[in-house]
Amino acid sequence: MSASPLVGWDDIAAAAPDGLAVLDCVGRFVRLNPAAAALLQADTEGDLLGAPSPFTLVEGAAECRAGLLEVRSDEQVAHWEPACGPRREFAYRARSLPADPKFTVVSFRDVTDEWHRQRRIAAIARTSIALASEGSLGSTLDAVAQQIVQADGLAGVQILTLDSTGRELRLMGSAGLRHWDGFLDRLLECRDRGARLSMLDALKERKPIVVPHRWAQIREDPAWEPLHGYLGELNWDSFVSVPLMARGRPEGVLNAYFAPGQEIGSRTLEFLAAMAEHAALAVDYATLLQREREGARRNERQRLARDLHDSIVQQVFSIGMQANAAGVLGARGEAVPAEAVRAFADEVGTLSRTVLADLRAMVHELRPASSSLRLGLEDAVTTLVESTENRTGLSIRLEFGPQVDTVEPELAEDMYRIVAEAIHNVVKHAEATTVTIRLAVHDHTLTAAIRDDGRGIAESGGRRAAPENEDGEATGATGHHGYGLTTMRERTERWGGTMRIRSDERSGTTVRVVIPLPVRVPESPPDSEGARSIPSAVSLPEAENPARSGS
Repeated sequence: MSASPLVGWDDIAAAAPDGLAVLDCVGRFVRLNPAAAALLQADTEGDLLGAPSPFTLVEGAAECRAGLLEVRSDEQVAHWEPACGPRREFAYRARSLPADPKFTVVSFRDVTDEWHRQRRIAAIARTSIALASEGSLGSTLDAVAQQIVQADGLAGVQILTLDSTGRELRLMGSAGLRHWDGFLDRLLECRDRGARLSMLDALKERKPIVVPHRWAQIREDPAWEPLHGYLGELNWDSFVSVPLMARGRPEGVLNAYFAPGQEIGSRTLEFLAAMAEHAALAVDYATLLQREREGARRNERQRLARDLHDSIVQQVFSIGMQANAAGVLGARGEAVPAEAVRAFADEVGTLSRTVLADLRAMVHELRPASSSLRLGLEDAVTTLVESTENRTGLSIRLEFGPQVDTVEPELAEDMYRIVAEAIHNVVKHAEATTVTIRLAVHDHTLTAAIRDDGRGIAESGGRRAAPENEDGEATGATGHHGYGLTTMRERTERWGGTMRIRSDERSGTTVRVVIPLPVRVPESPPDSEGARSIPSAVSLPEAENPARSGS
């Protein structure tokens, strides 16, 4: 060995704050300073001399893609698995000795915690983006599981959710484990054979359950035999089950399978708890969305049933009565006057046309977005008004201000529904002869006013009209108006708008809706060097060591 790499080594090694190592031409350790031996978890330098290093020599060094060390961009990252203890990550720089190119000097430092922290922060951020997307619950939870596996290098992750009864678990997301439809059936078979399911303990106790060396326990337990083959496909050791909590109740569990040698510390459990919170949020949102959709469908069915009963059912019943009357006359065996036949035919024809017009109007009200709204809010409302006039004989005057068709489609859909419901209420309940509708955009505000000359908002049966506040605005509505007005108000408030109603028996009813238009936030201007500032990462606080529970 040449003496060049050893000249002044002791003085340099003692003064160096990072690990220093000299490698030969094939990457084996030649010398190490005390800091390097400690980082590599060796008692002395001699324990590692001649052993292969984890570092890539200068000639074959690859760029680090960890995104950790922007200032020291020439660093690479190496993984070190000691004889005992967890795997470590080292950021290092390598340089060949000018005096003797056969040797390479490596300066390295431990970035395991830093790397894990940044990967966890990135995983939480990416999971937040996944939650904000429009994917299904299954795809969202798959993304959450994948982020956990990538961030901490776990062997696998499963996310199971409770059904609406809170009694049955469903496998909704996973990463690292093969998708297998029979997993839950085999899991229940293991339980029936006497196996203890730690995830059920997590649900019951509502806290994380940590089981060190779980795979060794399962492998030796005959009760787990139905899952030995499946779980044996994974290279894992310990197990953690974290409950998904939302609104104070469990929504499922997050099961984490740790690779051999991985430690389960307080920071790891903090990260799993944060990701479980994201998963619980996704489950809770999906549950609320499903309930909202079911409620909307139920309300829509009730409205359709009411409308059918109020008009179409009664008209079809009249057609049936006319047909029965014609049948009675024909059964008498006497000649029926032509005038009577024409009267019957005219009445049945009129009723049939009315039924057809009502059905077409209902279909049009249910599906405007597929056709009319593609052309803009103005055309959609115009088509609705023309259909209503032809069907009812009601006189409707339309007034449009400029830029009505510039309203974004989603807001246009809600405004269309508001106007349609207002017209529907006029036709069904107001006994009006004329209606005036005004739509305009002014000062970044969309305004709609629907005024009729009917009898005001009042229930059938002679009950009082909705009470008014001190400004003469209707503060409530009952009977047939209740659901419709509530829906109109909800659509308005969704956009931060207001809806006011003025109504009395002499001047009819006026519905006024004012919605502020969404304002596009301008892009942040770049700084003087053309790059935007990025806030520094925030360190997570250290938590207390959790109690560990066995299976």
